[in-house]
Amino acid sequence: MFVLDRHGTPLQPCPPARARKLLAKGRAVVARHTPFTIRLKDRTIAQSQVDGVEIGVDPGSKHTGIAVFTSQGGERRGRYALQIDHRGDRIRKKLGQRSAYRRRRRTANLRHRAPRFDNRTRPRGWLAPSLRHRVETTVSWVDRIARWSPVTGVHVERVAFDTHVLSAGKPLEGAEYRRGTLHGHEVREYLLAKFDRTCAYCGVTGVPLNIDHVHPRSRGGSDRVANLVLACVSCNQAKADRPVEEFITDPKTLAKVLARAKAPLRDAAVVQSTRWALWRALDERLPTRVGSGGRTKWNRTRNHLPKSHTLDSLAVGKVDTVTETVGTVLVAGCAGRGTYARTRPDRHGFPRLRLPRTKRHFSFTTGDLVRAVVPQGKKRGTHTGRVAVRASGSFNITTAHGTVQGVGHRYVRLLQRADGYAYTTRKEQGVSSRP
Repeated sequence: MFVLDRHGTPLQPCPPARARKLLAKGRAVVARHTPFTIRLKDRTIAQSQVDGVEIGVDPGSKHTGIAVFTSQGGERRGRYALQIDHRGDRIRKKLGQRSAYRRRRRTANLRHRAPRFDNRTRPRGWLAPSLRHRVETTVSWVDRIARWSPVTGVHVERVAFDTHVLSAGKPLEGAEYRRGTLHGHEVREYLLAKFDRTCAYCGVTGVPLNIDHVHPRSRGGSDRVANLVLACVSCNQAKADRPVEEFITDPKTLAKVLARAKAPLRDAAVVQSTRWALWRALDERLPTRVGSGGRTKWNRTRNHLPKSHTLDSLAVGKVDTVTETVGTVLVAGCAGRGTYARTRPDRHGFPRLRLPRTKRHFSFTTGDLVRAVVPQGKKRGTHTGRVAVRASGSFNITTAHGTVQGVGHRYVRLLQRADGYAYTTRKEQGVSSRP
């Protein structure tokens, strides 16, 4: 748990049991519900010993893992784990819809509008909104954690998926390829991420996997990444040098394998495009060190840790041993802060209805974290979750067990204002905290 002194200065994090004792004795109060943070009432930073913590970041296309840990002599002990679920796909979809609306209005038989020419230029280092969202969200969470804990440094994984070389299937030199920040790639790491560490033919997981050519090289197949899949030892030996059409007789399974093999390099391109922007943004705030994806995997395998974004972030960079991990992970899903639009468009892009101007009712707004204690009736009980407000005062509360509809506002108490994220927790698979 994060701990603040009486003036709000971050102290060394403490275990949940210690936080419960401090709250029970009245020595601390709750400063924030999620992530849970307490503030001591009888201690300042001058009276405390603060060793500091470090942050590990494992950036991804859809999910980013963040780990808070203590480090001493090459030994790391996990203190907090966070997974960010990005909404870059939804941003990209909304931008595409807006572009389609505008394109339709330009070509439709509407009243005349003088032609305009797009002569705007993009600045150096420009990123698309869906990519900039991933960078800004990660940096924002590092800033948040630095406000709640004494962060001394950041370790970030430098993802090295070279989409140019992955598409070519061979090293390019000279005029074909200029050595620069994109030089070097890890095809096997890309395939492991692409196929979720499962056999493309039988779907088995947790076994050694080989790289197999969908169309064998002996029959003219290339080394392009679109022709490579992961296969277990038995499937790889059974297929041998036969074409995939002869090895797989089920048409549905065959179509699935071919479609998955030819999937675009979108996720690899996303992390490749944002890696340096993320490093520069973090380095402006805190001392930042980078580590390769290969080293992260080696650290994780050497310490017998399962594969996940949060455990990868714990194993980023230079580390000898990981002696303690976090069993519960906080998942922060990017939900946004609503919209400024006062209308909803129809399928042609024209306004269909008007939305109310007032967003707050009875001192609550949609997305607030609340607790409702209903004493009687069909909805009797305690409900904790995100609220959806109505002007009538009958609210809906979305909890971990479902949505409770029609809860009166007089039973609702505020825990935390909406901050653009939907929080859930999950257990770290295959990990138990150990001394």
